[in-house]
Amino acid sequence: MRKAIPVIRIPSMRSDVEVRDGVILCFFMRCSHGDVASAMWRALQAYRRAISPNALNWYGADDGDTLPLDDKGWEHIRERMLERPWAGAARHVSLAEATGEAGGYHFNYDGRQLEHPLHWRKKGATSAVSFSFPTEYLLEHGPAHLRALALELGRELPFSFGYASLAFVSHPGLWHGVRKQLVGLLERYPGLDLYLLSETGNVIGTGARGAYWMTFLGPPLLNQLGGQEALREQLCFPEVTFEPMERERLLLTLGEWPEAMDTEKGPPPAQYRALARLLEPYLCEEGGLWPPMTREYMHHWLRRLCR
Repeated sequence: MRKAIPVIRIPSMRSDVEVRDGVILCFFMRCSHGDVASAMWRALQAYRRAISPNALNWYGADDGDTLPLDDKGWEHIRERMLERPWAGAARHVSLAEATGEAGGYHFNYDGRQLEHPLHWRKKGATSAVSFSFPTEYLLEHGPAHLRALALELGRELPFSFGYASLAFVSHPGLWHGVRKQLVGLLERYPGLDLYLLSETGNVIGTGARGAYWMTFLGPPLLNQLGGQEALREQLCFPEVTFEPMERERLLLTLGEWPEAMDTEKGPPPAQYRALARLLEPYLCEEGGLWPPMTREYMHHWLRRLCR
């Protein structure tokens, strides 16, 4: 299976790896931080148990510094997520395997206070979280293990939309420096996600971001798509499995393994295209002023499987 997943290593000018191949798992919740804090902490602990004890080593401090994630650091993170009173519109938690390079394991959480003046007028603001894994984790444990872990994490969270996918994995702050190097790879491998958690979390609302290896659908999006039975009729592919979840939610898995979709070897699988076309009316709009990932570029890239 390794042959079907490209090895991506994009170095910085210092020769540190700024982007690598991996797997990303994201959830978007139209809820304020206070409503999901306890569930988010439980999900983080489940992620922590599933990975190597030394996989998360650093965290972003309040002053912007990066500090070792020791016992004192974990207590600081617990207090930040569960106990500290609100002091603004958002709460950010960033944990990483390595500092100065991409690593494979990251936890990033943007908890938003939707009642805050900066957010309450935005229909698209959500609290959002991402968990990343190196490709080696998938290959060592297998796709069934990762799917079970994704389900465990998803059951904790009141998501409207979520997904798991092969991805370009990096620290959030490193994308800007390597964006031009990613364009060719994005075009060749449409199955590798370019995740922009903070930006997506600001605009996705109760919409979608695309069709992925694992696609989590919750209310109201699932109902807008016609519900589980309608999706079963429209996605009648042997590769697609349906996993009903509590609170009227659903996990769609589009194949045993995730697909990089190397365009030099053939078109994307039909089941991905079919789901992408169903989701197209609900896709969010992303993109800023940092070429080449402009709003126009991201509009087309997010719809790459609809064509």
